[in-house]
Amino acid sequence: MQTNEQTIEQVAFMMILHSGNARSTIREAIEAYKEGTFEEFERLLSDARAQLQEAHQVHFGQVQKEASGEPTTLSLLLLHAEDHLMSTQTMLDLTAGLIELMEHKFSKK
Repeated sequence: MQTNEQTIEQVAFMMILHSGNARSTIREAIEAYKEGTFEEFERLLSDARAQLQEAHQVHFGQVQKEASGEPTTLSLLLLHAEDHLMSTQTMLDLTAGLIELMEHKFSKK
């Protein structure tokens, strides 16, 4: 969680840290699925969601500060952090959707 003393660089690095952890965990989950360890896949995907939620909370804290009138200094690092967060969210959504599609397809055979 963000405190009032955090700099925009610290906010960006926390977003990158948590979304990077989520991205790595999603990749591990995909490997677990390919190996047929479905319980491990579900556990890892849950862990990835939790990490991504941490990143979103950090981001939302900054959005709340700006909404209350405290200006945000835009930087390339902050833009990179937001891009990292959103691309990881997309990766999670696509992974979950593809697995759901595969399970639906194979359950009909």
